[in-house]
Amino acid sequence: MTGGRVLLVDDDEAIRTVVSEALRRDGHQVAAAASVAEQGLLIESFAPDILITDVILPDGNGLDEVPAILSRHPDMPVIVLSAQNTLSTAVRATEQGAFEYLPKPFDLDELCRAVRDGLKRKQAHAAAAHAADDNGGLPLIGRSPAMQDVYRTIARVVPNDLSVLILGESGTGKELVARAIHDLGPRKARPFVAVNMA
Repeated sequence: MTGGRVLLVDDDEAIRTVVSEALRRDGHQVAAAASVAEQGLLIESFAPDILITDVILPDGNGLDEVPAILSRHPDMPVIVLSAQNTLSTAVRATEQGAFEYLPKPFDLDELCRAVRDGLKRKQAHAAAAHAADDNGGLPLIGRSPAMQDVYRTIARVVPNDLSVLILGESGTGKELVARAIHDLGPRKARPFVAVNMA
């Protein structure tokens, strides 16, 4: 997987320097900001693939900005960093739509892994959306909110090496979802085998 464009927002210059260098070594392009205002400007000019933001910033709360950012850029994974490492902050980060929450002090390798995972999810979501737009040879079609939820779920599981249980009434398209996960995933060159257990 190629690197992505990462926007890092933290008012601590040392954190910006160390994290930026680690992300560049990991193959990413990095832009850094120290405030909510700078973050807004760089989201438009730098067009990041992924955002890493601190919670407490000099001119606002980074976590409060997440819903507005996701409303304009719904496919941009947001990683939230916080020195307020409490359960309520972690829950709130999830409720606001953050892809990942890492309490400070965080492990650089874990942050780099989270960035890679976020970029994989973004790429998988883009592939699923493209397939939905042109049907790309995949059997799933539809633009309803329910189908968009299905596409988002598929995008979340596609890049991961894990087992997936698909539930639903007979005739609802479980096998079609399984085929889409297979055809968009890393095993797409291998056979897709459907076994009827009835």
